Amino acid sequence: MTYFVKWALAAVCLGYLTAGAAPAPADERPRLVVFIAIDGLPQRQVLSYRDQLAPDGFARFLERGSWFANAHYAHGFTVTCPGHATMLSGAYPHRSGIIGNDWRDAQSGAAEYCAGDTSARYIGHETQALDGTSPKNLKVQTVGDMLRLADARSKVITVSGKDRGAIMPAGQTGTAYMYMGRTGQFASTTYYMKEHPAWVNAFNAKRPADRYLKAEWKPLLPDAAYARSLPDNQTWFGPAGGALPMRYSAADDVAPGPAFYSALLRGPFADALTLDFARAAISGENLGQDAIPDVLSISLSGHDYVNHAFSAESRLSHDHVLQLDQMLQSFFQDLDARIGKDRYVLVLTADHGFMPAVGHTIAQGLPGGYIDSRQVLADLNLGLQSQFGPGNWVLGYSGASLLLNKALIALSNADATSVADTARKLLLEQPGFAFAYTRQELLSGSRAGAPYFDALEKAWHPTVSGDVQYAIKPHWMWSARGTGAIHGSPYEFDSHVPILLYGPAWIGKGRIDKPVEVVDIAPTLAALLGIAPPSTAEGHPLPLAPPAKP
Repeated sequence: MTYFVKWALAAVCLGYLTAGAAPAPADERPRLVVFIAIDGLPQRQVLSYRDQLAPDGFARFLERGSWFANAHYAHGFTVTCPGHATMLSGAYPHRSGIIGNDWRDAQSGAAEYCAGDTSARYIGHETQALDGTSPKNLKVQTVGDMLRLADARSKVITVSGKDRGAIMPAGQTGTAYMYMGRTGQFASTTYYMKEHPAWVNAFNAKRPADRYLKAEWKPLLPDAAYARSLPDNQTWFGPAGGALPMRYSAADDVAPGPAFYSALLRGPFADALTLDFARAAISGENLGQDAIPDVLSISLSGHDYVNHAFSAESRLSHDHVLQLDQMLQSFFQDLDARIGKDRYVLVLTADHGFMPAVGHTIAQGLPGGYIDSRQVLADLNLGLQSQFGPGNWVLGYSGASLLLNKALIALSNADATSVADTARKLLLEQPGFAFAYTRQELLSGSRAGAPYFDALEKAWHPTVSGDVQYAIKPHWMWSARGTGAIHGSPYEFDSHVPILLYGPAWIGKGRIDKPVEVVDIAPTLAALLGIAPPSTAEGHPLPLAPPAKP
């Protein structure tokens, strides 16, 4: 009896596998798993424009695949890096250690970046101190790690517009490539290899980003088709505004440079480049060409930039979804031709959703507001000084927590629990803060059952996070200027994301209303690939619709 068969039987006995998610035998596994994350895509946007979708983009999932109408993240700080760390590990931040995009060292207070590693550098590109270069901070394994552990011949390739969007899904043993905003090229790092393979050099040598110089992002549909969305140039867009068509140009339109390449991320063009690089990876690495399964993870970053600048309710965001839809349709058809329609599995999700623009909420007369992070920090320290003496008792924000000054607490012989309790009380007196729990409460579980305690506990890691974990109120955002839109809360608009799957040989079609979580994706893919799930995964295989009988 093979290891896989033993594991599958044990899993069935323990109730981890449903009939709809039963693992395939080794000779019936998908040759390639294509995992797609669309940064900042709330579930509501997938369905809001359903009547305007192309026939084979998102509709491939909605009409011919399994899709989950009630899929959520269960951790309370819904931002890019924790989302990307969760997707293929099946572990929330309290296990993965990825508590935010950035945080502070719990002892020294020094700045940390989720994918930062000063021992690794970008290949052929300048590397800054806090650039993302390795998965050093990721404390868990991914599906790709388990696949390569089972058979080192399997390949795990990841690509993203953001470094963290490639590095986290790659896990410890995959290979990550990311878009370089200063050059318009894609690069890996010395953590993964000494030099790029020939196919990467060939892709970059063509300078594909340069073709977008003077290009315009034009709306796909007539103006009337966007009536359900908010018009361009809203007040919360800021002084620069925002309207379609949007032109991408360099200084004097002579030669593209860092500002031009970086600007491409805010729109459809960097996503098109990312999918082109994914095509090159499929060809260059011969992904999905034999019975040894591979994983290709693609994170499309543009939607997050669009939604931050203009909001998910804007016409620009509406059109960007339709642009993505057409790009996906073309990419899926290429997969059909190269891999074979019944030889691969597609999975699509998002790393987080998006809160409606606070400017729009306030304009409608609804509760909402803006939080000045510097002012809050000053107020907290002033309040703590009145009780415990002079000094900066709160060093700063760390992920979604307050980091207390442990050196000052020790030097002053203050009681750490009392300082944390007082900091929590002062924080909740500030406008815009909804819930907060201290380190002691999170470690002991003494407030279990309190509002959003479970979500905040899942977002908090005992050796990485700070000392008071918090959540802001719905429709409040961090901003001293009152522009843009954000995410990062435990509320439905940020936690509710798509989970869409397609692969007719393994997955049937239909809408599934049972509540599920993003952590359920990893054990589902492990079952389909015939491998054990990551040991730290918290979810269970998704209740997929069974495939149609031959």
